[in-house]
Amino acid sequence: MVIARRIPEATVSRLPLYLRVLGRAAVEGITTISSEVLAERAGVNAAQVRKDLSHLGSYGVRGVGYEVDYLVRQINRKLGLDEDRRIAIIGAGNLGQALASYGGFPERGFHVVAAFDSDPDKVGTSLAGTPVQGISSMVDVLREKRVEIAIITTPASSAQSVADAVVQAGVGSILNFAPATVAVPATVNVRHVDLGVELQVLSFYQQRVARPATPA
Repeated sequence: MVIARRIPEATVSRLPLYLRVLGRAAVEGITTISSEVLAERAGVNAAQVRKDLSHLGSYGVRGVGYEVDYLVRQINRKLGLDEDRRIAIIGAGNLGQALASYGGFPERGFHVVAAFDSDPDKVGTSLAGTPVQGISSMVDVLREKRVEIAIITTPASSAQSVADAVVQAGVGSILNFAPATVAVPATVNVRHVDLGVELQVLSFYQQRVARPATPA
């Protein structure tokens, strides 16, 4: 029996970055790319690129580099992007509207097939062409639409109850933008994106940026 090699999480997080660089290279008419060029454009070192791509079984050709189109196909397959993914957005506020309107979703194979909100004034409206439905129908609709990824953009106070309903509906992955950590079973993948936390981290680094000396 052949056991698939486990790809480290850090490598998985860099693969989309490589994919973006390769996409731009293809637009520029570049057919092969060296690990050095890929590394420079991705903001990492060449040794890291070679190590990451070795997990895909692709080592490139010494002196030539990697075939761009082939590497794109490899990364897409490894990330599961060779098939469409059905997404639901829960929370039709400003952030939910912005995410639903993001044009990069469809071209990457992600399709918003359902949207929900608890505000009666938002139910019945449209979120970038997707009808907004009430929270009470969410579990049934998520199952009916065969949603695979749920994006939570609700206030912190309702994030956990929403996550519980998403898990109940059998959704396997959650992208949580709510400013709260949600607890889910180990079988469910969850990623937290807290914009406030990210700004606080940037604030830490900003204070270390050298400032011009004050004239005497």
